[in-house]
Amino acid sequence: MELNTIIPFIVGVILLFLLGKIFVLPIKSILKLIGNSILGAILIYIINLIGGAFNFHIGLNFVTVLIVAILGVPGAVLLTLIRILIG
Repeated sequence: MELNTIIPFIVGVILLFLLGKIFVLPIKSILKLIGNSILGAILIYIINLIGGAFNFHIGLNFVTVLIVAILGVPGAVLLTLIRILIG
C-alpha cells in the first residue's frame, strides 16, 4: 500500500470516530428522556387509577409527562401536591 492511500484512510477513521463521539451523547440523552417519559406516563396512569376511587385525577398530557420525565418520582409527587393544593 502506498502512503497516499493509508493517510486518507487513517484521517477518515479518526474523523468518523470523532463524529460518532459527538452524536452519541445527545442520542443517549434523548433516549433516556423518552424512556423516562414512558415511565412517567405509566406512573401518572397508576396515580389516576388509584386516585379514581377518591375522585382524584391528574391530566395525562405532554407537560405533565415531561415534568415526571425530567424530575422522576419527585415530579409525580410535585404534580400530586399541586393538584391537591389547587383543588
